[in-house]
Amino acid sequence: MHSNNIKYLFILIIVAGLLILYKIFDPATHPFPKCPFKQLTGLQCPGCGSQRAVHHILNLEIRKAYFLNPLLVISIPYIILGLLFDWLPLNNFWLRQRKLLFGSTAIKFILIVVIVFWIARNIPCKLT
Repeated sequence: MHSNNIKYLFILIIVAGLLILYKIFDPATHPFPKCPFKQLTGLQCPGCGSQRAVHHILNLEIRKAYFLNPLLVISIPYIILGLLFDWLPLNNFWLRQRKLLFGSTAIKFILIVVIVFWIARNIPCKLT
């Protein structure tokens, strides 16, 4: 077996194990790692709620997951597309799409979205 294949198999086993762990155990009620940024500052980082959101996604509770971390839920199709671009052979058309969606301009745009999300989720919202 080629060393790259072994590496991917090892990663796949770890990811599958984590997915099973997150499907079975709710991070809200079990001792999973806490966000160090939130513990230090009291503010939410862009990833806060992701562990609990993953648990709800794996249990097909998308609305609950969205409430915990909407950016994570919205980004799932984008992440899947990126994985497909990495794993599938691509012709010139798809290579151009990959560059458009995952190139340096896209990375800058995503960084801005994450920063805006980070700021917005820490602004107190008053419901009247």
